[in-house]
Amino acid sequence: MSVGAAIRRVTPPDLVARKGGAPLVCLTAYTTPVARLVDAQCDVILVGDSVGMVLHGLPSTLGVTLDMMVLHGQAVMRGSDRALVVVDLPFGAYESGPEQAFEAAVRILRETGAGAVKLEGGAYMAPTIAFLVARGVPVMAHVGLTPQSVNVFGGYKVQGRGDDGDRIRADARAVADAGAFAVVLEKVPDGLASIITADLWVPTIGIGASADCDGQILVIDDMLGLFTDFRPRFVRRYAELGAAAAAAVAAYADDVRARRFPGPDHVFPDETGA
Repeated sequence: MSVGAAIRRVTPPDLVARKGGAPLVCLTAYTTPVARLVDAQCDVILVGDSVGMVLHGLPSTLGVTLDMMVLHGQAVMRGSDRALVVVDLPFGAYESGPEQAFEAAVRILRETGAGAVKLEGGAYMAPTIAFLVARGVPVMAHVGLTPQSVNVFGGYKVQGRGDDGDRIRADARAVADAGAFAVVLEKVPDGLASIITADLWVPTIGIGASADCDGQILVIDDMLGLFTDFRPRFVRRYAELGAAAAAAVAAYADDVRARRFPGPDHVFPDETGA
């Protein structure tokens, strides 16, 4: 009996080789069913610390723990075969120094089987990125709006306008020089994102940035319209599943209240055979 060839996962070098080529398709996922849904279409599945807000109802990503990231990383790996799975290092798990970052990254890669980690921060994080890469940890970088710094920024504001663009551009170069295999650019002006994409020899992945980036990523719950009370301005919704789900729940509740059997159109006979 012949055995089909194993599916080969996308790797960080594969992404680097795609620089300037066909755009990279990236989405977040936090659970096994969603990972199964997106795996066939995505080059990268990001287990983002946005899980804290999306699934756990936290007000920001700051309350996300390393345990949470490991748990959701394991779930996504169980549901995917092809895409490169990247797991965020959560706030407080890497900022005190390269050694702390290495310990957190090793735990994530060892316990989940994911292919890479992502961390936020620009030039000041370059030594940490270099430390990790030198020790065999593939790193995706994240500059521009970095949600773990929301208190410093005073909210989820566009970064890199005017003279501040030089800082974002320098940050992107620094993390690429340090060995990051890709750089997420979040909420930076189109023109700046295009310049950075042309500057770098590794792929850029935009979220609220230019279509000229080498790839795009969205939080899948935003893209599917699962939230009815929040809609980032840069997100195109490809469905309105939140409204559809609410309508379905309401229809179920109506059936129960009307004593309509909430299932297939039959009732099992009782034990008397009636």
